Amino acid sequence: MARGLRRGMTLADARAICPDLATRPADLAREATALATLRRWTGRYAPMVGTDGVDGLIADISGVSHLFGGEVELREDLQARMDRAGLATVTAIAGTRGAAHALARHGGGIVADGSLAIGIGHLPVTALRVDHDTAEALARMGLSRISDLIPLPRAPLARRFGQGLVLRLDQALGAQAEPVAAEPDPPHFGVRMTLPEPIGLQSDVMAGLARLLERLCAKLTLHRMGARRVRFELRRVDSGSAVVEIGLARPMRDPIRIAALFAKGVDEIDSGFGIDGLRLSAPLTEAMAPEQVTGQIGDGPTIRHEDALADLLSSIGNRIGFDRVQRLLPATSLIPERSFLIAPAAYSSPEPIPQRSGPGRPITLFPPEPVTAASGTPPANFRWRRMRFTTLRATGPERITPEWWFDDPAWRSGLRDYWRIDTQEGPRLWLFVTPQTQDWYMQGEFA
Repeated sequence: MARGLRRGMTLADARAICPDLATRPADLAREATALATLRRWTGRYAPMVGTDGVDGLIADISGVSHLFGGEVELREDLQARMDRAGLATVTAIAGTRGAAHALARHGGGIVADGSLAIGIGHLPVTALRVDHDTAEALARMGLSRISDLIPLPRAPLARRFGQGLVLRLDQALGAQAEPVAAEPDPPHFGVRMTLPEPIGLQSDVMAGLARLLERLCAKLTLHRMGARRVRFELRRVDSGSAVVEIGLARPMRDPIRIAALFAKGVDEIDSGFGIDGLRLSAPLTEAMAPEQVTGQIGDGPTIRHEDALADLLSSIGNRIGFDRVQRLLPATSLIPERSFLIAPAAYSSPEPIPQRSGPGRPITLFPPEPVTAASGTPPANFRWRRMRFTTLRATGPERITPEWWFDDPAWRSGLRDYWRIDTQEGPRLWLFVTPQTQDWYMQGEFA
């Protein structure tokens, strides 16, 4: 600002004024997360803490300052902790939210009770949180400081500059109330249990886990959420700890099905001299709407196909990794190698296979392998993988052209004519020939 830069200026104009300007891209998501974390930490100084813009916090410390020895001591303690954390902050204390906002963004300090007009009067009118056009209009009238506005009658100010200016001025001076509205904290999905006597048997640990899962799943149901990861922490009497963490292929809040996935991990835990504390949390959750459960088998509810598949994916994924459990998804391409996509099964949903007309596709597809073929189209006999085959029936050809927008080295030979060959030896094979070179290749096998 001392060099003539201002908020809203384009980067090109800013570099023209200040060639040695150092810039970094803003990460708004991480900044918001950091501010939310700092807001929760600031709860040590006030019961009501809210965000003030994108770079500030506002706290209502009414009736709290005496716990720290006074407002001066509270501000010094807050500032010292911020400095030790490496955060460059400016703090201010005033009788109104508007006055504290103005003072914190223009040097900081403390305004004594009953001295709001004197404490913020020297600040520019932009400190009142008015828009840029209103501030420029006030400057053209010679009203550059808050003290210039205080003695003026409110009605002419409102007619000339709008009701927003009068509202901000009255809020800063305490004529209009502006309470601090603290944002609600996100729900914490975690439960714990302290045991009166240490335990060590797997059955006892699983019994404690079952109780914790009922409480955790009830909390998830209340907020219409489902767990994707569940962490089970066990505290030993020797101050050690053990952790068992599982992932879930889909959001889930069924305690019985989740408990079954913990059995193997709990069995491998070394309980030492005993376990006296249990903690269960869901660090990763997703929205999950209520579901209608119908039908019964014996005394229990029916397990739906999608739930059984999710349990299978969860069991395998916790053993070998969820990224290694994959499924095939259809793709919009006539090229055999591009007619499907491979995606992690836990992070994708199955899609219906689109209906397509024309010749069928083999059940097994592999990269093209050269075939030694006799003359003729299709060949009467050929050799593949050191085996000799005789053509019994042939269906084709099906001509597939390369996709010109992809430079695929495997398709640089041009067109392909595919044939479905039923051999006398039994296998039903998928061959193709490139008309340009008359070379034959094998690419699939039918059921």
